[in-house]
Amino acid sequence: MRRVLPTPAGEVDLAEAYAYPRDHWLRLNMVAGADGGAWLKGVSKGLSGPGDRRVFHVLRGLADVVLAGASTVRTEGYGPARPGPSWPALREGRPPVPPVAVVTRQLDLDLGGPLFTEAEPTARTIVITTEGAPAGRRAEAAENAEVIVAGAERVDLALAVEALRERGLGRVLCEGGPRLNAQLAAAGQVDELCLTISPVLTGGDAARILNGPASLVRLALAHVLEEDGFLFCKYTREP
Repeated sequence: MRRVLPTPAGEVDLAEAYAYPRDHWLRLNMVAGADGGAWLKGVSKGLSGPGDRRVFHVLRGLADVVLAGASTVRTEGYGPARPGPSWPALREGRPPVPPVAVVTRQLDLDLGGPLFTEAEPTARTIVITTEGAPAGRRAEAAENAEVIVAGAERVDLALAVEALRERGLGRVLCEGGPRLNAQLAAAGQVDELCLTISPVLTGGDAARILNGPASLVRLALAHVLEEDGFLFCKYTREP
């Protein structure tokens, strides 16, 4: 993988290129086709490639917590994070894997699935929900997960991010989907966007990487990497 911008260079150290600039930082990581679609046949996997998967694993290894919306967890078949070969160095002084935190208004998840039953004790899955979620479902979730209540009928994402920080999980990697991304941007929580542009056209009904309330977050282009026609762009929020 080579660097195109800001200065051309050969093989790139991904851990260095994507190092968190500070302890409290929320980054989005998404892949999209060249025409902006965020999925192919309903899932993002068809847009990915070997380079994108390497970046994906490095970003997970660097993160304190992986954040995702309930729809993404269901559609993409999420399980707990699994360590990559480079993770011992990336996670020195931290648990071997980051927990997955799921934003879910009504706890409409498979609470007996691998995401909850196979998570490491040091990285129990977190569910971020509302006061209005069914009490029985909240109690069931608490059997295999940590439950954070943030908001009455809708998840208050500013409160949710603050609750993660209070638990020492300040470096947040959000993997979407587009609706959660849009809500985070509207709440002023996005510090960085890591966007892989896949060299395909998909058309169809795929959403953009933000699909929800309008927002205006001005970004500065930090780098562009390239491999096999894929572009790996990192943008950071302007002060």
